[in-house]
Amino acid sequence: MASWRHWDHFWNLFVTLLCLCNLSVAQISYTISEEADKGTAVGNLAKDLNLSAQQLQSAGLEITSVYKLRYFDLNDETGVIFVNDRIDREEICPNTVKCSLNLEAALSNPRSLHRIEILVNDINDNAPIFPDEQTIVDMSESSFAGERHPLPIAHDADIGTYSVKTYKINQNDYFSLDVQNTDERVSAELVLQKPLDREKQAVIELTVTAFDGGKPPKTGTLQLQVNVLDVNDNSPLFSKSLYKVQVVENADIGTTLLRLAATDLDDGVNGQVVYSFTERGPKSRDEKFTLNDITGEITINGNIDYEEKRAYEIRVQARDKGTPPRSAHSKVLVEVIDVNDNAPQISVSSLMSPVREDSNIGTVVAMVTITDKDEGNNGLTNCKIANSVPFKLKSNYKNYYSLLVDGSLDRESVPRYNITIVATDEGASPLSGTSIISIEVSDINDNPPLFPQSQINIYVTENSPIGNTFYKLSVSDSDLNENAKSTFHLVNVASKMAISTMVNINSETGEIIGLQSFNFEEIKTFQFKVQATDSGVPPLSSNVTVNVFILDENDNSPAILAPYSEHGSVNSENIPYSAEAGYFVAKIRAVDADSGYNALLSYHLSEPKGNNLFRIGTSTGEIRTKRRMSDNDLKTHPLVVLVSDNGEPSLSATVSIDVVVVESTSDIQTQFRHVPLKEDSFSDLNLYLLIAIVSVSVIFLLSLISLIAVRCHRTEGSFSRYSAPMITTHPDGSWSYSKSTQQYDVCFSSDTLKSDVVVFPGPFPPVDAELISINGSDTFTRTQTLPNKEKVCQPCFPLRIFEKVY
Repeated sequence: MASWRHWDHFWNLFVTLLCLCNLSVAQISYTISEEADKGTAVGNLAKDLNLSAQQLQSAGLEITSVYKLRYFDLNDETGVIFVNDRIDREEICPNTVKCSLNLEAALSNPRSLHRIEILVNDINDNAPIFPDEQTIVDMSESSFAGERHPLPIAHDADIGTYSVKTYKINQNDYFSLDVQNTDERVSAELVLQKPLDREKQAVIELTVTAFDGGKPPKTGTLQLQVNVLDVNDNSPLFSKSLYKVQVVENADIGTTLLRLAATDLDDGVNGQVVYSFTERGPKSRDEKFTLNDITGEITINGNIDYEEKRAYEIRVQARDKGTPPRSAHSKVLVEVIDVNDNAPQISVSSLMSPVREDSNIGTVVAMVTITDKDEGNNGLTNCKIANSVPFKLKSNYKNYYSLLVDGSLDRESVPRYNITIVATDEGASPLSGTSIISIEVSDINDNPPLFPQSQINIYVTENSPIGNTFYKLSVSDSDLNENAKSTFHLVNVASKMAISTMVNINSETGEIIGLQSFNFEEIKTFQFKVQATDSGVPPLSSNVTVNVFILDENDNSPAILAPYSEHGSVNSENIPYSAEAGYFVAKIRAVDADSGYNALLSYHLSEPKGNNLFRIGTSTGEIRTKRRMSDNDLKTHPLVVLVSDNGEPSLSATVSIDVVVVESTSDIQTQFRHVPLKEDSFSDLNLYLLIAIVSVSVIFLLSLISLIAVRCHRTEGSFSRYSAPMITTHPDGSWSYSKSTQQYDVCFSSDTLKSDVVVFPGPFPPVDAELISINGSDTFTRTQTLPNKEKVCQPCFPLRIFEKVY
């Protein structure tokens, strides 16, 4: 019998162990509001465990908890969990967002264990409460409008929506409230709206009301008494309105956070500052910290736990010892730093450098990998490019990125990019890793060579030696190496002149070389184009127009015109012995193939020396007598006329004339020399003489008539313009020619009338003549137009013009 009992005990133990091996654990969640009435059903546990009423009786279902109070109980018949005691969320879960109660449900048949989590929802069952029902604020009557005074903060045991949301103050003439919302709480500051006057009102009674977020909201009030004080007129002043400091969680007690600094401009007792916390109440924030009232040093006084609280806001006051005391207020924001001691690491692979400047957007430049040894948020990283560059990061997978081209590249603007990549983890106090990638931009031929100007003017002196380099072209190219190396060549231009026979260009240096000696009298200017081409692929080029201007040199001597010949030939002129001073002897004409000052001619008598009988007009070339003849004068006077131009050096030509003195005018053979205006000549001198005599006679008569008519007309105060030509003769031997609206007054001397008289074939003056001034006297000149459109003036009329009237 004893043996049987021993075996039975062993069998029961084995069955029990077998059941325990099959024990299963599961979790069931319910939700209920705090302060629910006793007996309120929380949930049907039997239903959630799939137990019928019959199974419930035999299953042996029980619930247990670790709490002192039995907040919940189980109905054995229905399997419903119900409220058994008062549930105060603020007591069970103070200062937490989530509040839950954990139970365990055990079944004996079959044996199983189930965890039950009951979430307790908050209700608005607590009103805001100020630390004190009444507080006193002392303010000096010298306070300025805008001065602030922090008010005690109302505490509400509820959280979230049902916590304190705002403050209001009763209507008054002096103060308003500035409500400030932070992540931690809502605070209010009393703001002075206008200066106080103690003599008018020494005490101001105010009511501050705190409202929570309930509907309807619950409120708490604070009776605020403001005492208007006098005398002490300088308040302490903090160095900062907000102090920010960070502290690592679990920092040692006694660790100094910071030292407050406040100054008071007053002297003596009124300038002595005492520091204090302004918030004193239940569960005050300053229980974690202490403040030395003399030094202003804030130290840690309790355990700082990041998971419990991530930041502390401490309100401090600096109060002087004046009468009445004045104070200043500031805030200290203490940020608790989670332990995050590993910064992200950046590695770069497959770097492609240099990158062509014509790379397309999206071209992969490098692969970037980010690693962080931390875990959780401290190990999650974000990667970005810190500086502004035409590149971007593209996320491939988790912490793997591609570095891509994200804009146009221009080597000429930026030849190198230093890309700063910053990887930051998501820890509470994020740590960052930085890596700088240097990428070169390679050149392509995208810039043509550029000349400094679109046209270049070159001035070359005529008769310059063949092979002379008279200009060197230069270009600029923003590209590099071969892309910037340029060669020069002439561009084929449709022209009558063969430019290639006139100039050559050095293809490497751009030097323009003359292939011939230029003659200004043959060519004045010519034009050609030069093209500069770089060595890039494909090559780029640009053109420039080169204008070459030939500068004249004094390389042509004056040439004596007919009827006189140059030195070496016999030229003679006869004058009567009775010739008066100023008698016209001859006129020398010469031309110069040069231009400008090089063609400006002057006439001089060079032989015989000491001869004072003749003179010559420097600009006109007219030879006249200086005085009457005497018996001591020679009968034959050899004269050498020197014609010089105005060039440097001056060139000249000479002509010899023998002037023979005859006894009577009958021995003089009058010669009329006419320089044709348009390359015409008259060989019949008799006809020329006849025309001259008739012309002089007609001119004299017409001039006399015109003079009378003009004088009569002027006495009437008017001046008429005639459409027909009119010639007027004046008593001094001058005559006037008028046509249309122009009038010319021409003066002839008696000698001139005896020598050259020119009959104008056509309009006066000739259509190809223009008026120029040489040495103060006006002379009609004939204008000859050369093929290059430059005008060369040659004297063609022996007329001296004194006035031209339009």
